[in-house]
Amino acid sequence: MAPSSHPEGDRPGMGIALMLGAFSMLTLMDAFAKLLGQGYHPLLIVWARFAVNAAVLAVIYRGSLPRRIRSAQPKFQLGRALFQMGAIVSFFYALKHVPLATATALGDLNPVIVTLGAALFLGERLGPHRIFGILAAFMGAMIILRPGFGGLHPAAFLALLAAFSFAGAVLLTRYLRGDSAATSQLWSAFTGLALSSLALPFTWQPIELSDLWIFLGLGLAGSLSQFLLIRAFALAEASTLAPFGYSGLLFASFWGWLMFGQFPDGFTIAGALVIVGAGLYVWSRERRAARQARA
Repeated sequence: MAPSSHPEGDRPGMGIALMLGAFSMLTLMDAFAKLLGQGYHPLLIVWARFAVNAAVLAVIYRGSLPRRIRSAQPKFQLGRALFQMGAIVSFFYALKHVPLATATALGDLNPVIVTLGAALFLGERLGPHRIFGILAAFMGAMIILRPGFGGLHPAAFLALLAAFSFAGAVLLTRYLRGDSAATSQLWSAFTGLALSSLALPFTWQPIELSDLWIFLGLGLAGSLSQFLLIRAFALAEASTLAPFGYSGLLFASFWGWLMFGQFPDGFTIAGALVIVGAGLYVWSRERRAARQARA
């Protein structure tokens, strides 16, 4: 979903509060996915996530669903939905073997990947400050992954793949100027549901009654995070909200401790600090450049 560059009103405090709420729900969804991954196939969990999300959206837009799902750029909507689904599938597979905070820290690479992708594919300028931020962020990822040292499950690389896939979805979003946020949400939900349903006959297993609430919570948390994110960007500028996207790492650490008794190790903390620092550095430079351009 593309954040609006024209907020409804200048209410940064409320926007930041909604942004924090969005990432608390997003990481709660991931925590539920990790909890379910101990007994269920990741693709079944992916299907449940999209099924609940699609059902919620169908109820919300029940009176205008055919009109809202109509897109002026269906190819870009499909591509965006595929990238988003690829990110979710990769991340849920990673969570089966990797601590929640570690996977989230690797996922926090996506802002600098978007910066790199914008330079490669959208013709945006890639100056020395951006290059430094990108290289520093990937150095942080290598600290977390520590390849060759055998300290982390290979599935951690799927979390890295998820960051690249999500960045692809963000870059495609820039082409969807003519579609509403509701259209993008509906395409993502129903495309994900259709594709994950193809794998359902091969991954289905009976769901324990005691786990049903976790499946429902997974989908509802994901749906609520999208709604809060949309409202946040409607009330505050993207440049104001961007740094608070890294709050997901704190929430992920909390859910990981609460549900699994997992604490980030030293490599994860060090690498996360480098990634977050690099992301904030790139953000601050771009915000300064935007101010100079306006002046």
